[in-house]
Amino acid sequence: MKILAIESSCDDASASIVEDGVNVLSLETLHQNEKFAKFGGVVPELASRGHVGLVFKAAKEALNKANITANIIDAVAVTFAPGLIGSLLTGLSFAKGFAIARGVPLIAVHHLKGHVASNYIENPKLKPPFLCLVVSGGHTSIFDVKNYNEFKIIGKSIDDAAGEVFDKVARYLEIPYPGGYYLDELANKGNPEAFVLPIPEISEFNFSFSGIKTWSINKIKENLEKSDFERFKLDMCASLRFSVVKYLSKNLISAAKKLGRTNIAIAGGVASNSLLRHVLKSKCELNGINFFCPSPKYCTDNAAMIGIQGFYEFKSGNTAPLDINAYANKKPIPEYIRSAL
Repeated sequence: MKILAIESSCDDASASIVEDGVNVLSLETLHQNEKFAKFGGVVPELASRGHVGLVFKAAKEALNKANITANIIDAVAVTFAPGLIGSLLTGLSFAKGFAIARGVPLIAVHHLKGHVASNYIENPKLKPPFLCLVVSGGHTSIFDVKNYNEFKIIGKSIDDAAGEVFDKVARYLEIPYPGGYYLDELANKGNPEAFVLPIPEISEFNFSFSGIKTWSINKIKENLEKSDFERFKLDMCASLRFSVVKYLSKNLISAAKKLGRTNIAIAGGVASNSLLRHVLKSKCELNGINFFCPSPKYCTDNAAMIGIQGFYEFKSGNTAPLDINAYANKKPIPEYIRSAL
């Protein structure tokens, strides 16, 4: 079974051809980073306008790279929630048009379920049940993955996402966009113990990052005019990264121990953070837990993960009606999809 997958939940337009939920025949992701660099972040209206041309271009290139034509595609999978509503609608509209024109089923995929599925691409040994930490600029959640379609959130951020903290602090430190990526690089040159950041203790397995963000921004403002600001910048990056990674790994390992899970995975843009991957791998080895993570190219938003999850949705009979809408967040969502989250 060959699926054309479309992902357009934020600023990246991505298309992929996935075969039988296992083989990624092609992946084409078109970025808009240069457009948003001067703003220091994504502008939703501009992102959705950019997708109008980029989604079609990505799909055409994905077909070319896979060396196949549109008439042998068996289904089209597309992200329908959550994300920037204009961007989602652009990708969803293209997918609907393709499904109608080719007479193939439409599969609606939840973006976070797609991130979890990114782990299956290169890790055939990973099978449910397992825990997965999805951590990005918009989400920080621990999922108990019961099977390929049934997920339960057992921990989440009650305010900001971890990736948002990295991006916002990077902006105040005048680090180029995308801030989280460059902050990770700069952190390698700083002292992770230079500053002790406030880590809140809240309800079990949940997170809170707003205080960490506010403390970091205030600290930056205090040091902006000082002569050693460049040294401070490196130490701030290192200390922030160390604190966030320690917080994430602590809750994830604790959840695995309590639930008796011997397999854990990570996904999302922040899952490419070098320290997070190193720390979790080490902690898992110490605790007899198997650790899985996608390659960095599958951590960021990409259509391959949507195609993989789309395959499992299709196997379970979860095809979507052609009047399905896009949703900026996970509610309201049609019951046949919401019940699986």
